[in-house]
Amino acid sequence: MNNMIIDFYELTMGQGYFNNNTHEKTCCFDLFFRKCPDKASFVIANGVDKCLDFLKDFHFSNEDIDYLKSLNIFSSDYLEYLSELKFTGDVYAVPDGTIVFPNEPVITIKAPLIQAQLVETALLVLFNRSSLITSKASRIVRAAQGRGVMEFGTRRAQGSEAAVDGAVDAYIAGAVGTACTQSGKDYGVKVLGTMAHSFVQSFDSEYDAFVAYAKSFPDNATLLVDTYDTLNSGIPNAIKVAKEVLEPMGKTLAGIRIDSGDLAYLTKKARKMLDEAGLTNAKICVSNSLDEYIITDLINQGAPIDSFGVGENLITAKSNPVFGGVYKLCAIEKEGVLEPKIKISDNVEKVTNPGFKDIVRLYDSNGKIISDQVRLFDEPMPHGPIKLQAPDAVWKYKVVKEYTPYKIRKKMMENGEIICKRRGIDEKRRYVQLQLDTLWDENKRLINPQTFILNLSPALQTIKTELLKEHAKENKKSQFETIDITNENLNDDEIK
Repeated sequence: MNNMIIDFYELTMGQGYFNNNTHEKTCCFDLFFRKCPDKASFVIANGVDKCLDFLKDFHFSNEDIDYLKSLNIFSSDYLEYLSELKFTGDVYAVPDGTIVFPNEPVITIKAPLIQAQLVETALLVLFNRSSLITSKASRIVRAAQGRGVMEFGTRRAQGSEAAVDGAVDAYIAGAVGTACTQSGKDYGVKVLGTMAHSFVQSFDSEYDAFVAYAKSFPDNATLLVDTYDTLNSGIPNAIKVAKEVLEPMGKTLAGIRIDSGDLAYLTKKARKMLDEAGLTNAKICVSNSLDEYIITDLINQGAPIDSFGVGENLITAKSNPVFGGVYKLCAIEKEGVLEPKIKISDNVEKVTNPGFKDIVRLYDSNGKIISDQVRLFDEPMPHGPIKLQAPDAVWKYKVVKEYTPYKIRKKMMENGEIICKRRGIDEKRRYVQLQLDTLWDENKRLINPQTFILNLSPALQTIKTELLKEHAKENKKSQFETIDITNENLNDDEIK
């Protein structure tokens, strides 16, 4: 990623920090999200490795500095400082593929203030998109209930980079492969594809098109049967080619694909026709603007579908295309100590959790997730009975006596150097499935899933409460001072 993927106000704030000599103060920023897309109960975190790679290479080129200089708003000494700037901080994060919940610090950057500020936008871009597409793809894969899901969205992606990365994200989530050839070349994702309607149209007849394709790919002949008439032309011609071309070669028809029409009705008819012709091993693939809900309906209707090609609704996460990851200051150095900081808002859900923190996940005896507790970084692991209480709804709580605690974040970068072991995409893919196994089926429902209560440790809750009280007191004092000043300018009649 280009190192100038920076919101401009980060650069102007950097000038302010530099001018006030606070740019080297150590601070902590948390990257987290407030709501799960598609009203789900969890998100599959992804893009962390991409963030690490970006931070490792972060710098300003000579061309970058020349451009900033041309704007005539930054000081020369600030630009000289930027020209030599590298990321030298620490990163704490969950591994790619980890199940995560709203309002917990998925990634924490501990670094000099100016460094942590300038990388904000890039980290959000990398984390938001990959987590969004991985989570959406997982929903679609789970809806397919073991049937193959192929990522077909390259031409619908919002840019070539989104197409390539999205195919990888979908594969990590469980898709069997992709139509994006570049993803196969760069990352080793299995590439899949047969023919388009244009191939069929380019021949004098549908039968001739099928013959040509079957002879070209006799070991994997999957024929697109809906160019003209699925039941009266496409499937009969596919059967004819299987009998007249493939079987004499000692081969069999791999399958058919249907890309339009009533997919439940057509696949039932197609299966009957194929079976009656003795082609019981021929698979049926469908495509055409599918998503997890359509796939669920097709399966519930008994459609005999073996695999799904899913494009635009996956690669763009069309039903919920914006992932609201945010990046907030939570602590800053004061007299050699990290002082907790809080952002307060009239919107309760936007009030942040202060301090340098960690996440402890609690598992039950079945290895299923009970809940996560956000704790101060140096707090000891919880032990004994623990009260899990929703921070914004105190009446929602439960007491857990039996649990196994586990810290789900790792230190992944130290002094600007990556120190963690990196997983390949196949390892990440397996890890996602292991993570999903830690959830109950109720948590994985596509509609109205059982959600988790995110809990703050008593020590963290105390700090948050005290900061809220302190700010409320200051705000109230300020209001009274305004009233007093106003009253001094009023006469007795006006006061009455």
